[in-house]
Amino acid sequence: MQNLKSICVYCGSGTGNNPIYTSIALELSDYLVDNHMRLVNGGGSIGLMGVMADRVLERGGECIGIIPIGLKEKEVAHLGMTELIVTPDMHTRKMKMVNLSDAFIALPGGFGTLDELFETLTWAQLNLHHKPIGLLNVEGYFDPLIEMADRMVKEGFLRADARTLLRTAESIDDLFKALNNHVPPHSLKWL
Repeated sequence: MQNLKSICVYCGSGTGNNPIYTSIALELSDYLVDNHMRLVNGGGSIGLMGVMADRVLERGGECIGIIPIGLKEKEVAHLGMTELIVTPDMHTRKMKMVNLSDAFIALPGGFGTLDELFETLTWAQLNLHHKPIGLLNVEGYFDPLIEMADRMVKEGFLRADARTLLRTAESIDDLFKALNNHVPPHSLKWL
């Protein structure tokens, strides 16, 4: 059983076309605050990232934002964070997010969200961390990605034990059950 106190959420710098994405971001924010968990995110004031930070902070929760200097200079930083950490580049940002978090959740987003998710998964595959990683599969948003991960196993490009690193659920409660019960594979080997 995990002791999850600090949750990194990877999500869009936009809110998407379906209002369900904003609704689930607000619901996840409430869940974090209600369960005394700190939100770690990319430090932006826009999109689902900003929606979550605003809600957590409004409810008296803690939100640590980590943003590279280039994005801060473009004035997209959320200046109301509990703590805003400015990094020199994107790689340092991702490393800091991993170091400050006990678990990772991906909400709908674009290339940046997937970049953060896949780097975190790759680091877990390489045994650089053993923290749980999950997709909150809102409205089937991640179905094609889940199918692709399964195909990677079928085609011999991803080992089945590495595939277990990515947990998926359609509800927040189910996802946290999976994250809390995460046991990293002991014999991870990569091709």
